[in-house]
Amino acid sequence: MEEKEVFAKGMCFKKIFWIFIFGCIFGCVMEMTLHFIQNDGELVSRKGLIYGPFNPVYGLGAVLFTVFLYKRKNIIVIFFLAAILGGLFEFLCSYFQEMLFGTISWDYSNKPLNIGGRTSALYMFYWGCLGVVFIKIVYPFLSKTIEKIPIKIGNIITRIMVIFMIFNCVISLVASLRQEERKEGVEPQNKVEKIIDEKYPDSRLDKIYENSKDA
Repeated sequence: MEEKEVFAKGMCFKKIFWIFIFGCIFGCVMEMTLHFIQNDGELVSRKGLIYGPFNPVYGLGAVLFTVFLYKRKNIIVIFFLAAILGGLFEFLCSYFQEMLFGTISWDYSNKPLNIGGRTSALYMFYWGCLGVVFIKIVYPFLSKTIEKIPIKIGNIITRIMVIFMIFNCVISLVASLRQEERKEGVEPQNKVEKIIDEKYPDSRLDKIYENSKDA
């Protein structure tokens, strides 16, 4: 009896990609919701990309948890590894954001046991808890759900989304770098930079990245 073909079976690129998409959307919605609750109904963008409700920090975090922890069974081990992975990842994201764009999206300098203001013991604890919930509950559900997608439809949608996300990431990066140059008084050097300035002015980017502040 032939084994039934399954979309994104096992640990493969397609499954990891859709877990990334889930993490991006979940992180964006979660942060906006928490801010809304904590700030008397104030709605602030927590997007990380120009197009769509995507926060790639959470998407990449979900991928890291999946790749490094999905085979782990012991909850305590998962917790501590997730705390270390999450804290290190958060630190590096903050560091590279500041180095590339001259901005920061979070600052834990006033939190106890913080590491350079980029992460802290408390947020590493949160990462650990999130890792346990993700590996024990969310990942098994996501994995089974993704595998139930019809193969032909899944392959078509995956290709479209991969192309879209590559474009989204590239244009978001280019627009942000160009914004940093504008802050330094650098005039556009070619037609592409002129188009970027016209399509993605500071007013538009500041609204998208409302949580981003100059370092």
